[in-house]
Amino acid sequence: MATTGQAPAPVVQVEAPKREARTARRVIYLLVAIVVIGLGLWGLRRAADRHLRAISVLTRLSHPGDHGLLTRFASHPVRLEEGTAETPQGPLKYRLYVPVDVSHPAGVVMLHGIHRLGIDDPRAINFARAMAGAGIEVMTPELQDLADYHVTPRTIDTIGEAAEVLCAKMDRPKVGVGGVSFAGGLALLAAERPEYAAKIGVVLAVGAHDDMPRVAHFFAANMVERPDGSSVAFQAHEYGVLVLAYTHLEDFFSANDVPLARAALHEQLWEQPDASEKIGALSPAGQQTFDLLLHHRDRLQPTLLREIERHHDEMEAVSPHGHLSDLHVPVFLIHGTMDSVIPASETLWLAKDIPPSEIRNVLISPAMNMIHVDGQRPVPISEEWALVDFMAQLFRSTDRLARAKQ
Repeated sequence: MATTGQAPAPVVQVEAPKREARTARRVIYLLVAIVVIGLGLWGLRRAADRHLRAISVLTRLSHPGDHGLLTRFASHPVRLEEGTAETPQGPLKYRLYVPVDVSHPAGVVMLHGIHRLGIDDPRAINFARAMAGAGIEVMTPELQDLADYHVTPRTIDTIGEAAEVLCAKMDRPKVGVGGVSFAGGLALLAAERPEYAAKIGVVLAVGAHDDMPRVAHFFAANMVERPDGSSVAFQAHEYGVLVLAYTHLEDFFSANDVPLARAALHEQLWEQPDASEKIGALSPAGQQTFDLLLHHRDRLQPTLLREIERHHDEMEAVSPHGHLSDLHVPVFLIHGTMDSVIPASETLWLAKDIPPSEIRNVLISPAMNMIHVDGQRPVPISEEWALVDFMAQLFRSTDRLARAKQ
């Protein structure tokens, strides 16, 4: 089974100058840091420490390569390790980011989104390094299907097995799991499964999906369905439709055209758009369909809607919706307001599906638009503080994992 996917690689440009936005964000974080240090002086040491670590991590995420004052609160030296573990599904390739001067760190499995580079995606590397710098040992497992732009049930097992591998390697009873985009929804499904639940102590879902058919419908119709029953028009990113077609090319092209269409669309998705030779080799009908996919997706809406109906069961198999009633693990949900790949409403749906007792924080914020869109636009200090506090609460949960005994 394979169904729709998403690549966090495309960036929706915004008008605000990046230099001014970066300066504004640094000023905001500096003000927040001053407040937090003040709290620390009043004796709230642990809370202040977590918030300062959060500021450092968010600064590193927003400004890769920054080594200024705000990054120094989470600056543990990090050792990189490569490894392969044998699992029931076969060899699992992974990378470890180990804070070398932390004696008993918490462990977290960080999952990349849909991107051809997988664990080599610079953003995945930056995220892992930032978290390791905050004193957490981070594993980034290779999720082969997501790297090939497919969301599959097999990936759910890979996530659970990665958690087991990290627990064994660190001699820990539980580790955390954090997933970006569709990996976030799959992480929740892994944590719900009895065979993996005992090894997962916290889940972070960043820009995650709740219901794959609903997200696919958003790709096709540019309409967001909210939990309150309302719908609103919102332009979906072009990647959604391209991946929807890539998953089942046989529904769009003739048998003779499928290999050429796959190669041409492969180059589009892999950000190598010079596919003119392959497109030219398609039949006239195939060339017309390819042109519709690239430039006139609105005219393909009836075909796309039939595609969703035809593969509904496959999409349900990788949807958290309706499958989280037995989830018993603390969950943190966060989403960017302007996400045009997986709309922020999906996090609202997740918040309804997850048992209320397990939800630790839900944040939908313009400060998180860096996940699927360019997050350089300045945001209010209240939103920045909410993001810092969200991360601090997450660190509180990971700190508890570090103190847990076998």
